[in-house]
Amino acid sequence: MPSTAPVPVEYGHVESAQVNWDELDAFGMLHHSRYATLLERALAAYWIRRGYAVDSVEEAPDSFHVVRELLVTYHLPIRRAGERLVHFWLNSVGRTSAEYGFRILSADGATVHAEGRRVIVRLDPATLRPAPWTDGIRPELEKLLGPAAAGS
Repeated sequence: MPSTAPVPVEYGHVESAQVNWDELDAFGMLHHSRYATLLERALAAYWIRRGYAVDSVEEAPDSFHVVRELLVTYHLPIRRAGERLVHFWLNSVGRTSAEYGFRILSADGATVHAEGRRVIVRLDPATLRPAPWTDGIRPELEKLLGPAAAGS
């Protein structure tokens, strides 16, 4: 699976994401909440390039999901604007949910700024209750499975 970034990975995908200068806090560091934004930008770019409209339930019913859990461990602050890399993969895919693993990396991939996991649940738009992933998205989700999925 080709990445848009020059860092090879054994599983998952690497996507480029931009840190803008106005996202830096008063101390000149990327504000902690913006790491989640970098992940969202990378995931949206990945799915849009594969033809999934992340903002249309009619075109892509699997895009109607919510974040159930987000865990971020911060290692080294991002101290300036510019390109960063987001390496993401799926640890597991259930009937109605999926768990991403991710790392926020420097532009050369040598430094891990943060890492974590993000659990999503697909919802039925009418009831807002968990709904199964469609058969159409399952093969795409399985392409992102990482090493943790082998043990599940």
